[in-house]
Parts: sequence; structure tokens; C-alpha cells
Amino acid sequence: MAQPRYVGAIDQGTTSTRFMVFDHGGRVVAHHQLEHQQILPRAGWVEHNPVEIWERTSSVVQTALGQAGLSHEDLAAIGITNQRETTIVWDRRTGRPLHNAIVWQDTRTDAIAAALERDGNGDLIRERAGLPPAPYFAGGKLRWLLENVDGLREKAESGDALFGTPDTWILWNLTGGVEGGVHVTDVTNASRTMLMDLETLDWDAELLDLFGVPRVMLPEIRESSATEPYGHTRTSGPFRGEVPITGILGDQQAATVGQVCFAPGEAKNTYGTGNFMLLNTGTEIVRSRSGLLTTPAYKFGDEDCVYALEGSIAVTGSAVQWLRDQLGIISGAAESEALARQVEDNGGVYFVPAFSGLFAPYWRSDARGAIVGLSRFNTNAHLARATLEAICYQSRDVVEAMSADSGVALEVLKVDGGVTLNSLCMQIQADVLGVPVSRPEVPETTALGAAYAAGLSVGYWGSTDELRQNWREDTRWEPQWGDERRAAGYAQWKKAVERTLDWVEV
Repeated sequence: MAQPRYVGAIDQGTTSTRFMVFDHGGRVVAHHQLEHQQILPRAGWVEHNPVEIWERTSSVVQTALGQAGLSHEDLAAIGITNQRETTIVWDRRTGRPLHNAIVWQDTRTDAIAAALERDGNGDLIRERAGLPPAPYFAGGKLRWLLENVDGLREKAESGDALFGTPDTWILWNLTGGVEGGVHVTDVTNASRTMLMDLETLDWDAELLDLFGVPRVMLPEIRESSATEPYGHTRTSGPFRGEVPITGILGDQQAATVGQVCFAPGEAKNTYGTGNFMLLNTGTEIVRSRSGLLTTPAYKFGDEDCVYALEGSIAVTGSAVQWLRDQLGIISGAAESEALARQVEDNGGVYFVPAFSGLFAPYWRSDARGAIVGLSRFNTNAHLARATLEAICYQSRDVVEAMSADSGVALEVLKVDGGVTLNSLCMQIQADVLGVPVSRPEVPETTALGAAYAAGLSVGYWGSTDELRQNWREDTRWEPQWGDERRAAGYAQWKKAVERTLDWVEV
């Protein structure tokens, strides 16, 4: 039998699931993507149907392989990357979800997070898990499910209810589900629960007790690039044969790997539903004093875990979706650029899309979205421009915090994700930051990073140096604003952020 020529990656995101196949040079040879439903039961609640996610996963795998004329025999390994904090519980015996997935954007656990802080447990969570108590993370969502789904706690304590983020759910189904499915996650996903100790890279008994989570329902925590395969796909599944599954990375850590940010001080920013900037800090755990998260970046095999500082922004690309779906002022995301180009600046309008509160570096769940500075002069073009600027100003907030924590000034920002196809937005990003912005040839680096982790495990790629050689710049945007305009715009942005605070009682 011929040697496998490619590596595959399942990328299970917030709005869609894709399957991509990469060659040794990191180029895409097959790709298919499908959206799934966003379920919004009430204000602040966001859910997904786990069965639909699994069905979409199966479909994109079969379609991508079929369209490219490939089979499981062409794949050396498979990696999985995923929306991280989204919380799924299911019945080990039937394989059925016991509730819809609660999505990372969901704010129903505001009160749980606020109570943890109020009761003096916030510092323990920060020190042990590297995270502030916030509704963003999976631990609070899991506690909510245990308290609100009839019979779940009993199933959890008996081992019949399993918890996982989407990587774990997909892996379990790919490896057999009720017939011996593997219940595993990696350090990057486990770190987003508020339940894992950053130093031991294992579930922490004190944190589990704090959240009331039975350990038996939690997956085993493994490395991001497996020393031994987590498991193999089944002939009955979408791959129609056995392929080793050897890489798992949360989506933002996967993009960090895809952008080959392997040296301390290297940073990337991913523009998707939200924005996520990670700065590699090496094997050192850097505690943030400026509202950032301390998180594993990746763990390759038996090597030491590499850590990062992360700035997580809840609403960026989804603000453009809001213009399309809720306001109807554009018919598609691409139209936001054309509309915003009709004006030279924002006309004094600032839009802070704090739909789910503010994430890094503020961590204010009491904030809500605001559009300020309006006059009769303003048009829908100004609002479109302000939306793009909001993406960029929120990223600057994070860059400022990273510089304060690390003492390292950003020299160039590597960017990836769907919004980077908006050239005006990337130019504004360079202008707002005052540093060049660089996009690689493969802008969807999340799937590429998962493929890299899987391929390193099986020797398809020999080293991270080999991966560096694959990275190629596609476009670079140089700053065009002067210092005065940059400072004035950022000062107005900070004033706008102040207007969003203390809106909701928590």
C-alpha cells in the first residue's frame, strides 16, 4: 500500500464545521464547510445542537474526501480543533446529548461567576487555572447544567453522563461512541474550564469541589500532539476506515501553531466570531496583571508545555453578522468593506459591540453594546466603518495589556481568520496599532495548526523548524495614520467603552 500523502483536520467552529486536507507544504488539497444553527432561547443564551454538529462533521469529511477523490488511506493522521469553552454533556450508554451545547458566548452563568468572585474564590481560580471567574468558561456552564437538568447529577456521579468540549464530543463519536468511544481532551481545551491546574496539567480536586463537578464525568487530559494516538476512526464512520487521531488543539492555540509562533514573544491574532490574540511566553507561566488569560499554547508529545498570554474578545466578526442579520444594512460580510469605503472616517461614531459583556482586558459582564457619537450627518456607511474599527480597537486594548504584562513591544502582528479577507479592516488594524499587519498565504490557520499537531505526532513533519519553512506571507499592511490621529482615535474609543459599563445588574 502506498504511503499516506496528506494530513486531515476537522475544524469545529462556532458557526460552522469544516474538514481540510493539507499536503507536506501546508497547502490545502481538499476542503468542505457547513454552517450549523445558532439557537438563541432568550437574551444572552446561545446554544448549539450537538447532534447537528456531529452530523455536519460527518458530512464535511465525506464531501471533502469525495470531491478530491481521496480515501482514508491517503491520510497519515487526523487533527481536531474546536470552539473551546462550549460545553456538552451526553449519556455514555445511549450517546444522546442531555442538553443542547452551551456556547462560549452564553452569559446565563453571570450569577455563578459573580458569586465565585464575591465569596473570595476568584483569586484561587486565577492562581490555579490562570483564568478569572467569568461566564465565558466551561466550568460555570457545567455547574449550571448539573443544577438545572433533571437527573444529570445522578448520571454524572455514576459515570453515565460525560462532559466534553466539542473536540471531545467529536473524538468520542469518531472512535466508536457507545461502542468504546475514547473520552479524551488535550491540555489547551481542558485549561478553558476553570477546573485544570496550569502547573500539573490535570484536573484540580479543589476546583472540582468548588464547582461541584464529579471527576468521573471528565475526559482524560492528554498532550496536544499525541505520543500515542488518542484512538482511530472506525470503518462505520465518515472516514470509512482506520486513521489515527493524533492532534487536538483548541481553535486559538491551533491558529498559534498554524502561524508557527513557536518562539517566546511571537504573537498572532485570529479574527473570527470573536478575536483571540496569543503571545507565546515559552515554558514559563506568566501571570497576567492586566486582564489577560494565562493558558497552555500547546504540548507536543513528551516535551514541556509551552504557555501563552491570551486576550479574548467576544464580538468582532459576529458584529459584522449583526449588521447583516439583525439590522439588514448589508447582505453579506464582504459588503461591509464596500459600504465602509464610502466614507473617509467614522464620522465621530464609535460602536462597542459588548453584546455578551466585555472580555479581555476588562472582564465586565455588566457591559452591553453601545453606539455613541451619532448625529444627523451619519449614515449606514459610518456605522459599517465603526464596526470595522471596533474590531481593531478591541485588538489594541489587548496589545496594550500584553505589552504591560510581558514587557515586549509588538513589532508585527500575524493575522488569520475570515475577517482578514477584509482589506480595509486590516489596514485600519495597522493604523490603530502603528505596526505592520501580516497575513499568510493560508489565512485559515486554525485547521492547519491541528494538522501540524497531528502530523508531528506520526512523523509526517519532522520538527517545528520544518513547519516554519512552510509559512509564507501573502499580504502586508503598513500603518498610514500619524501618531496624533492614532492617539485621538484610541482616546475616543476608551470613552465609548466607558459608556457601556454598569448597564446590567449581575
